[in-house]
Amino acid sequence: MSLIPATILTGFLGSGKTTLLKRVLNEAHGHKIAIIENEFGEENIDGDILVTETKEQIVQMSNGCICCTIREDLRATLQLLAAKKRKGLLDFDRVVIETTGLADPGPVAQTFFMDDEIAETYLLDSILTLVDAKHAAQQLNDRQEARRQVGFADQIFISKTDLVAQDETDALMHRLKHMNPRAPQKAVHFGDVTIKEVFDLRGFNLNAKLDIDPDFLKEEEEGHDHHDHEHGEHCDHPSHAHEGHGHHHHIDDDVKSFVFRSERPFDPAKLEDFLGAVVNIYGPRMLRYKGVLNMNGTERKVIFQGVHQLMGSDLGPNWAEGEQRMSKMVFIGIDLPRDIFLQGLEQCLA
Repeated sequence: MSLIPATILTGFLGSGKTTLLKRVLNEAHGHKIAIIENEFGEENIDGDILVTETKEQIVQMSNGCICCTIREDLRATLQLLAAKKRKGLLDFDRVVIETTGLADPGPVAQTFFMDDEIAETYLLDSILTLVDAKHAAQQLNDRQEARRQVGFADQIFISKTDLVAQDETDALMHRLKHMNPRAPQKAVHFGDVTIKEVFDLRGFNLNAKLDIDPDFLKEEEEGHDHHDHEHGEHCDHPSHAHEGHGHHHHIDDDVKSFVFRSERPFDPAKLEDFLGAVVNIYGPRMLRYKGVLNMNGTERKVIFQGVHQLMGSDLGPNWAEGEQRMSKMVFIGIDLPRDIFLQGLEQCLA
């Protein structure tokens, strides 16, 4: 049986997760989707769509989708669904997990790598984060959960842009880009997202061969050095001003990103030792990290990716003839010591 792709849908309270899910559930798209919902979420799918009175908490939808409410932990729920699929009791070809608006997606993502049975059954495809343009500035200022959700994202959908001025949306997108430069952003209206923008994004394949877009940092390179800009206490970017305050109260986001690049190849042993050390020390604060690496001793690109303390790498395609061999790594985390990381990586070069 091929691995079942899984998508984590996250976003702060009121950001539009349920609206997006309703669209996915009601559309005649041909996908058979199992939706897993945290039952303690403030935004449960409407009772007419998800019936929570059934004994097993699993409801078959008219378009082939399945709804499931978590009664135990996520691992047990995923195992239950897989067992029912193997026995022919349920038919689904992918899973979407809606987290509560206050959830840190990290532990949800780690479930797919910590348990052998889950890792052998499911493939974590991507983490989608919805951001409410109307309330995002305040939520990002005040709530670490909201900042973490942005940091973990493989794709960011910005909702309610029709309720704010264009310059506010632009300021928000600027801020999100600094927090997470690797996640594409798209403004969406009432969950109006095509299925191809939600599924098979292959944004999070720790345990599969990866075809990483070699230009995933190109936009940064063509502009100024974004990674050298820090939003500090004196940053006056409008996205950091509290709404409704006459004075400018600026916030220095604790979720930040930085990029390492080098044309010199890495020494594999030195890099493994260094990454092992920083993950051991800073792992809980390392939300996402990802890279395409030029390593001594191989003609192929090395694809590297991780979340928290979980890290993996795979051999990618060969470096093309005439292609510049450059390592590019992006780190997204909470108050990570940028200088320690950059200096340490520099010392791992051959």
